[in-house]
Amino acid sequence: MTFSLSAIIINYNSGNMLCNCIESLSTSPLPVEIIVIDNASVDESLKQIEGLSAVTLVRNAVNTGFASACNQGAALATTDYLLFLNPDCCFERGALAELLAALKAEDKAGMAGGLLINPDGSEQGGARRAVPTPWRSFVRAFGLNYFDKRWPKLFFDFYLHKQPLPESPTEVEAISGACMLVKRKAVADVGLWDEGYFLHCEDLDWCMRFRQKGWRILFVPSARVIHAQGACSRSRPIFVEWHKHKGMMRFYLKFFRHQYPGILMWLVALGVWFRFGLIAAYRSFKNVERRLGFGSET
Repeated sequence: MTFSLSAIIINYNSGNMLCNCIESLSTSPLPVEIIVIDNASVDESLKQIEGLSAVTLVRNAVNTGFASACNQGAALATTDYLLFLNPDCCFERGALAELLAALKAEDKAGMAGGLLINPDGSEQGGARRAVPTPWRSFVRAFGLNYFDKRWPKLFFDFYLHKQPLPESPTEVEAISGACMLVKRKAVADVGLWDEGYFLHCEDLDWCMRFRQKGWRILFVPSARVIHAQGACSRSRPIFVEWHKHKGMMRFYLKFFRHQYPGILMWLVALGVWFRFGLIAAYRSFKNVERRLGFGSET
């Protein structure tokens, strides 16, 4: 069989969602090569797919991180189009074909992402966004984007989902690593995922590097993907937040260290780790509260 694209799914304790994700790919009219890289899951998520001959399954003995697992999958893929996908994503009918067609239509388009929606049909924030520079992140963290209508250039919110949905594929600065279709020739030019990230911000890093090499990034609104955001990370929230904030710092230092004064980067670092401390304290408090039976975590 000649495959149209290779779907690389990075799994970690996703439960039944992994099977649902694979089913949404299997029902696509496109022939899809399915590769699952499992990062040492301890749940039952792999049992339902172990006997599927259409799936190439790789079991890692330890959790190597998202970027590393993506690179593993890319090395096994045999097609010219690589789809990196979270197991908590499911394509609506025809969405995968829309995504592939949009990427093929433009020679300089190197990456494309679909419209990520919540189970209730509302749009999620990360599917189309501007690059979260340190200043933009500061604006969002302190709610200053409230002033974006009066001073849009100064208080711009990097999430674009509150803007009207475009009618056709549109170039954006960044899309989400939850659903990211790329051309192999673009990857050969840009390089693989940066394995210095363990979890979070590696997708922003790749988007930055694609654009630095002149590759366009497309947001395809007709490619609708249901995304149960955060479903695979709820069991270890503080672990996830630690790596998210660590990834933020790596991203800022890698791309913006020479654009901002040193004192400002120190303030950015202070803000990042202060934010982590607040989140960790809140999560710990809610966990203790839940264990003592005073309430339930929200």
